Amino acid sequence: MRRLLACILPMVAATPTGLSAEPGGVHLSPHRAVYDLTLSGSGGTRAVESARGRIVFDFTGDACKGWALQYRQVTVLESSESGTRTSDLRNTTFESGDGRSFQFRTQSDLNGKATAPVDGDAERGDAGLDVSLKQPRRGRVSVPGEVLFPAAHMRRLIEAARVGQTTVAVKVFDGSDDGRKVYDTLAVIGPRRAGPAREGAAPAADPPLREGVMAAMPHWPVTLSYFSTGEGERTPIYVLAFDLYENGVSGALRLDYGDFSLKGDLSRIDLQPESKDCRP
Repeated sequence: MRRLLACILPMVAATPTGLSAEPGGVHLSPHRAVYDLTLSGSGGTRAVESARGRIVFDFTGDACKGWALQYRQVTVLESSESGTRTSDLRNTTFESGDGRSFQFRTQSDLNGKATAPVDGDAERGDAGLDVSLKQPRRGRVSVPGEVLFPAAHMRRLIEAARVGQTTVAVKVFDGSDDGRKVYDTLAVIGPRRAGPAREGAAPAADPPLREGVMAAMPHWPVTLSYFSTGEGERTPIYVLAFDLYENGVSGALRLDYGDFSLKGDLSRIDLQPESKDCRP
């Protein structure tokens, strides 16, 4: 379930008057968001019959100091075949404002049993990506070519959406899984919309997006698929759908894990004050 980290954590916002701009004319908006998770669909031989959970994350910083994230996702899955599974994922990351360095630490528990933490850092250079791992075992990984960290990826998506581009295909590294994997991603971006919800969404969905400044905020529907690296036709290992709002908030979350999918309803959003002193 760690694929979500690379998608909704650092959303991209248009630059308000008086605030400094980041590369590409976009900036990241610090905020704290809470999503309540429920089962959206299930299939396969070990069907999930019910699900509940919550995502909470705090995203702070600016383009000068960099971006810090505290993220937690707790999910409880019920199945008559496999019983109850409770997962607790905690993730801390830091990405530099220029998108060239990234630090990550992930700890996950399954049914109360802790797994070994994943801890390391990565650097993007002209030749490619270099990853240095501290846990669960020391090691180094190098990947040639362009690989983006989560915030840089979101900047790329918002830049594409603003000019009407409908697809973005890039490699992404977010430090998830064992901290060694780079994923091929394909984003499909829908037309710009104004208003609080995607067409067809339930009237009561994402209440915080239906009031105040969010009510008329422009946004784009995005479907983001993750693939193992390789060539030829492949099946995505994970698909995330969400509405990307101009101020960095995401709504209408759908997390598709293959055998089952979850819906994330935004129950609370706290927009944090932004620094006016940063001059990147």
